[in-house]
This record gives sequence, C-alpha cells and structure tokens, in this order.
Amino acid sequence: MSSQIVPSDTDVRSNRGDDIAAIEADARLREDIRLLGRILGDTVRDQEGADVFELVERIRQTSIRFHRDEDKPARHELEIILDGMSISQTVRIVRAFSYFSHLANIAEDQNHIRQMRARSTAAGSPRSGTLALALSHAHAAGFSAADLRRFFAEAQVSPVLTAHPTEVRRKSTMDREMEIAALLDRRERVQVTPEEFEADAEQLRRAVLTLWQTNLLRRTKLTVLDEVANGLSFYDYTFLHEVPRLHCALEDRLNQVGDGPRGELASFLRMGSWIGGDRDGNPFVTAEVMRGTLRLQSSRVLRFYLEELHVLGGELSLAAHLADVSKDLRALAGRSPDTSPHRSGELYRLAVSGIYARLTATALKLDVETIRRPVGAAAPYDSVKEFKADLDVLHRSLVSNNSGVITRGRLRHLRRAVDCFGFHLASLDMRQNSAVHECTVAELLDAATPGMSYLALSEEARIALLSNELRNARPLTSAFVKYSDETLGELAVFHAAAEAHSKFGADVIPQCIISMCKGMSDMLEVALLSKEAGLVDPSGRSVINIVPLFETIEDLQASAGIMDRLLSLHDYRKLVDSRGGVQEVMLGYSDSNKDGGFVTSGWELYKAEIGLIEVFERHHVRLRLFHGRGGSVGRGGGPSYDAIIAQPGGAVNGQIRITEQGEIISSKYSNAEVGRNNLEILAAATLEASLLQPKHSAPRSEYLEAMEQLSALAFKAYRGLVYETDGFADYFWASTVIAEISTLNIGSRPASRKKTREIEDLRAIPWVFSWAQCRLMLPGWYGFGSAVEAWIAEHPDKGMPFLKELYREWPFFRTLLSNMDMVLAKSSIAIASRYAELVPDAKLRENIFGRIRREWHLSIETLLDIMGQDRLLQSNPLLERSIRNRFPYLDPLNHVQVELLKEHRAQNPDEQVLRGIQITINGISAGLRNSG
Repeated sequence: MSSQIVPSDTDVRSNRGDDIAAIEADARLREDIRLLGRILGDTVRDQEGADVFELVERIRQTSIRFHRDEDKPARHELEIILDGMSISQTVRIVRAFSYFSHLANIAEDQNHIRQMRARSTAAGSPRSGTLALALSHAHAAGFSAADLRRFFAEAQVSPVLTAHPTEVRRKSTMDREMEIAALLDRRERVQVTPEEFEADAEQLRRAVLTLWQTNLLRRTKLTVLDEVANGLSFYDYTFLHEVPRLHCALEDRLNQVGDGPRGELASFLRMGSWIGGDRDGNPFVTAEVMRGTLRLQSSRVLRFYLEELHVLGGELSLAAHLADVSKDLRALAGRSPDTSPHRSGELYRLAVSGIYARLTATALKLDVETIRRPVGAAAPYDSVKEFKADLDVLHRSLVSNNSGVITRGRLRHLRRAVDCFGFHLASLDMRQNSAVHECTVAELLDAATPGMSYLALSEEARIALLSNELRNARPLTSAFVKYSDETLGELAVFHAAAEAHSKFGADVIPQCIISMCKGMSDMLEVALLSKEAGLVDPSGRSVINIVPLFETIEDLQASAGIMDRLLSLHDYRKLVDSRGGVQEVMLGYSDSNKDGGFVTSGWELYKAEIGLIEVFERHHVRLRLFHGRGGSVGRGGGPSYDAIIAQPGGAVNGQIRITEQGEIISSKYSNAEVGRNNLEILAAATLEASLLQPKHSAPRSEYLEAMEQLSALAFKAYRGLVYETDGFADYFWASTVIAEISTLNIGSRPASRKKTREIEDLRAIPWVFSWAQCRLMLPGWYGFGSAVEAWIAEHPDKGMPFLKELYREWPFFRTLLSNMDMVLAKSSIAIASRYAELVPDAKLRENIFGRIRREWHLSIETLLDIMGQDRLLQSNPLLERSIRNRFPYLDPLNHVQVELLKEHRAQNPDEQVLRGIQITINGISAGLRNSG
C-alpha cells in the first residue's frame, strides 16, 4: 500500500459502479480487520491476561466518544483510566494498540490489492494512472507505436530511495507482517480443503503471536550500512522482478499496436538511491562507507543474476539434435569451462554455465560476495555490455530457430534486468551541503595561493577564479600540505566516486547534488572538486552531473536567474554539453515548506519550474527536474500521479526523478503487486504529462495573480506564527515528541543540523514528523484559512465563486487542496489540545494553541467551501473510511503518549516510561502511514 493509506496514487474519481464495488470491498476489508483484531485480542488475553484485554477495550470505547465531539466527560473518564494504570500496564496497552495499527495496515494493503485485481479484470475502459489508459490517450492524440518507442528511448523515470529518521519499522516486524499478508491473500485466492483452511488459520495465529513477541523497536542505533541493507531488501521484494516485467508488458502493448515494425523498448525506468551517498548533515557517510554501499548493491544484483542463470540453465534443456543452434551460440558453448558429459549435447546449458562462470569471476574482480561456485575457471566480464551480449546470443539463437516463445520467459526478464540494473543495481547520488564544499575549496585555494582568502572574495570574484581553475590542468592538492580532516574526507569521497566509475561504469554515481545551493559559485566549487578526482577534465568534459538543490523560498525564487547565468558561462556550459546537453535541477519540498509554509512552498515550487522551463528553452538545454518530495503532505507528499500531472507544461518532458522517502518506501514497495502499481503510475504520469499536455498550458493570468496574493497572505500567517512569535520554539519542543524522537534507533542522521533548539536549524523531516505525532499536521495546512479569508475581504467582487473556479479548472490548485483535505482529515484538534497542556507556560500555551485552533477551524471551513464538500474527504470515500476505521485504535496511543511524556519529563527513572513513549511513536506512525 502507498503513502495515502490504500489508494496510493490513483486517486480516481468514482462512479456508481465504483461505489458499489467499493462498498463490497469495504465489507471484506472490515472482515479482515475484525479477523486480525480478534486474533490479536486473543493473543493479548492469552499472553497478558484478561484484565489487560478489558482495559484495552475500555480505553478504545472511551476514546471513540472523546474523538467524536470532544466529549468532556469522556475526556475526564479517559484521564482517570490512564492515571490509574501502572507503567507496566501502560506499556502493554501501548503495544496492543500499536500492533493493531500494523495489522490494520496489512488488511488495507490486501484490500488495495483486491481492488487493483478487480479493476484489471473488469470490462470497460482502462483506469486512470495505468499505462493502458495513457497509451490509449496517446494513440487517440495521434502518436504511433514508433513515436512512443522514440519517446521512451529518451525518457528517464527514476524513483530514488532515501533513508530518513522517520522509518520506524524494523525489518523483523516487516517480515512477519508480510507473512500475515501472504496468508490473508491465500485465504482469498486459493481454494483449500477444510483441513488446509484450519492449518492456515493456525499459521495466522502463530504469525500474530510471533509478531507480538517480536520487538517493535530496535535495541541498537542503525549504521549507514544497516540502512543500505534495509533499502536493498525492497529489490528482493519488488524492484528486481517488477521493473523488468513492467518494461516487458509495455513493450508487448506497443508491439500489438499498428502494422509497424516490432521492436524492443529502451529501458527508461532507472532506480536511484541516496542511502550511503547522502553526506548532508550525516558525518557517518564517508568514502569507505560509500565503497561498502556499492559493494552491497553490486553483491545483491550479481547474486540475483547468478540465481536466475542457475534456474535458466535448468530450464534450457534443449538437445542439439532436436533444436538447431546459431553459430554464435555454438561458439559461446564451446568457450564454457563446463566439462560434464551429461551436458555435452545440451549447448544452451553449456553456454549458460559459461556465462555463469564468467559472472562469478566478475564478482571476484569487483570484490563483491556471491554464494554459488562456478563450474570452472573463466575470464571476468570487462563490462556489463559484454554480459548482456552473451545473453543476447542465447536470445537470437532461440528466435532464429523457431523457439522464440522460450525467450519470453526467464531469459527475457533477465536480459531486461541486466539492462536496467547493470553491475551496480542502482545509481547512487552523492550529496553534500554547499557550505562544506565552500570550506573545502577555500582551504585548497588558500593553500595553493599564499595570501589568498577565498571566503573573503565576492561572488563575482569567486566565479572568475573558479572558472580559471577549471581550465587549469595542474592539480590543486599537494602531498606537501597538511589539510584538515574535513577537507581530506571530502576529497576522499570524490576520489572514491572516480574509483567506482572505473570499477562499475559511469552509471554507478552519475550525480553530485548540492544542498542549500545559493549561487553559481556553489556549482563551480563542485566542478573544481570533481576535477581534482578526474571526474571533470580541463577540456570541459564531465562524467558526472552537477545538480543544484534549491530548498528555501528565497533560493527557489532565485533559481531561474542562477541557472540563466550559469548556462551563459562558457566553462560551465561545456560541462553540460559533455553530458548530452541535459542539466538536472533538484527542488526541495521539505525545507521550503518549513521555511514558508505549505501554500507558499507549493506556489514557489510551481513558479520556479515555470522560470526554469523558460530559461532552459532559451539556452536549448534539456531540463530534468528532480523532485525532493517527502512522505507527508507537509514535505511535498501526496498522490504521485496527481503531482506529476499538475506540473506546469514542459516541466516533465520525458524525464523526472522523485525521492521515495522513509516509511513511504515500505508502504509502496514491500509488496510486489502494489510496488508494480506505483511504478506504473510514475511511468503513466510521465508519459501523459510529457505528450498529452499542451506545452505552454499556462493558466490564465488572473489565476496566477490570485495565487500570488494567496501565497503572500499564507506566508505572512505562517511566518508570523513559526518565526515571529516569541516563545514558539519553546512551545514546539514542549508540545511535541521532538526531544524523544532522538532516543529512537531509527536512523543514522541527527535530527538537527546544529546543536540548538532553533526552528531554523531543525531538519524538515523531524519537524513534520513531530507535528504528525501530536495530530496537528501543522506544516500541511497552516496559513490557508486566514489567507483565503483575507483574500476574499480584499476581492469581494470575485470572492468564493472565483476560488471555486480555480479549484475546478486548475490542476495545480486542485492538487494543493486535495492534499490539504487528506492531511486535515488525519488531524485532531481534540487530541492536539492534550499535547498543548504539556507546555508549562500557561500564557504561552493559550496564545499559541488558541491561534492554531482558530486557524485549524478556519482552514477546514474554507477548504470545504471551495471544494464543495460537507465534510473532509467526501470526494475520497475509501480513504475517508480507512481513516475513520483506524481512529479508535490510533487515538488511544496519543492519549497514552501524553501521559508518558508527563512522566518522562518529570524525571521518572523507570526505563519503561521512555520505552513506552518510543512504542507509541512507532504505533502512531504506523497508524498515520505518511507521517514524516
């Protein structure tokens, strides 16, 4: 299931038939939830006693009454129950509700899969978000199969996995949850005997009991390589199998259309990763860690290839006297070290064993671990192209000898996998903060030119100096200079990247991303550091993309101007031309949101894209946008399909990269079917946004003007609260779990960039995560209500009817409000009021929470009015039911968390207090799903 608690990224408009199907599916979902809830209840009763089970039920029922209408007697009763519990009882209660959140997620995932299957087998037109519908629209618009092949030949769709300190799930619990999911799936799809049914039921009880007795929390801090290993597990679950299958299915569709020549589709879906290459604020990512990351990645993909070859060898049992072979295949078999007499007449098997032997030797050369032994000695492959060429020999021989159908099984998927994953599995991005690059370059230049102070130079002087240095063939570094550890560490990373290029190929580390990029010199500094490692040469050739990341509101506003000047600079333009005339630009959703609020962040991102499109068209350079979206709406999350379609005309242009972050990775990609659906959504949306939207479909000028005004008003409201209210940082630290999050072993990166309590220094991820835990979700909506109210007051002639028109006619505005609708539906002002009580300063508490409460009510009121809804999520009944169903189990976790926070902050020495808080964080995160 995806970040949106079931309907992931499809977000299609329902019709009557859909509603009937949804009601039926909802009934089956409730059945599964009741089944798992009953098993969990039995487990709690058996393991913890009937008194704990009855306490769980009392809290659940009282919580429902409190949530429904802020029932004061219910609140009082809840406080009495919670105050009367011992710490030991509290931890047991917390575990029960947390595990229910996890089990409810499993049931919803299965329901999502059930609906996907129903839609794929139902008669009628294809569904929104599928490649079938995108291709249908493309054909209707006049694009031929050949046109579409040409489009995909230059396309790039790249989900980039990142590790972030909000992924609270352990792999051990995920494995148990996947076992439970598989059993639910079997109950539905497999016809079993009564005896088998009972055996499955017992296995389900056994799996839930095992889950109950498995630690929800990690006992030790994650290392970066632990995070890498966790990320690689999703390749086993989904990517290694589903990426090739998606390409093959699309290829078949294109080959079935028209009378034109059939052909192979170019691979366009490329996996990316930041895990092990993202150094921004993470001192634990070093050159050696990066090397270890690449070894782990390569080991995973080579083991997969070897396992597939092993099975393929068993499948290709064709005898030479029964099936002809090509000359190339005969030669390939003749080079095999396999001397077994049993395979002397089985040339395909001999060829496969020879390929296997060479691949094993390649693994040894690359210094990566594999499990299987070869049948004999063989020379390693010099490149992945050589490996692919041998597999192509198998393919061509089978096709030329009337056995083409055999090629369409395992061999086809393996050939496609090799094309997509190479020997490196995923492209690893390097990322570092511009301030670190600046200090490194300053130290190098000051040492090379005595008397120079690089940091004292103006921006123009820096640009001139750096441009000259890029053309200079001499190295900056000297063996006779003692550099700081920080500078040596940065240089080591660039040298490790160059080493990786020679070892695995240029696709292994294709990007260097500059966080907090604020000017041209930030880009040129990275070019200079790359030159020191041989990634850039003095002639103006680069083997790496230098990518600016514009993150704050101010930087987004300056982005088009910076890129305009940079592309006009001869020395930099040569680097871009050497990369095929493509320049990637990354846009940061998280920090811009923390800086300016949800409305302004969304609007400034949209404007930045329009400005960049114009600049790049003028310079005749192809723009590839990299969207740094988080899981939550407060960090740019929301349905990917809608987000891509809502891009301004010309922003996608066949190329897009998007981060997949934190807990969203597991919810989108731990199940192969759901993962395939999410990958297809990215591909379909990219096709539609590139080919089917008018290139210059800019909205009407009055729409842009209104949005500019709304953004300014929302910005003023948001900044007024977060950055201009005395004591707001104290309120935030007291009323959320921000301090306690740092005690969880859920990530290798610190929560703050500096050791301060200032909001400016806090990372956007824990900022959003903390607001989600207390159920305010403030970064996803604050400022909207007062902005709309003020705008209507200033424009009484247009008023609400004009805003309704904006919602109806403009995809950007519609997506903005749709995401706000979702995030507000997950919020609870009643529960948030209990967290506000944690603030010791009564005056500060009443001032700030009073403002938040008023804005919350106003935002909901104006949102519903514009969208024409009577209640939140009225237009998305499936998600509405999903959220409503989980509140009775989610809300108690919040109530207990508040009580435990009181104990912890009162210095209760019982270690179970902090442990209880940590479990509530896990359970609430599971219940919200896209919380960080």
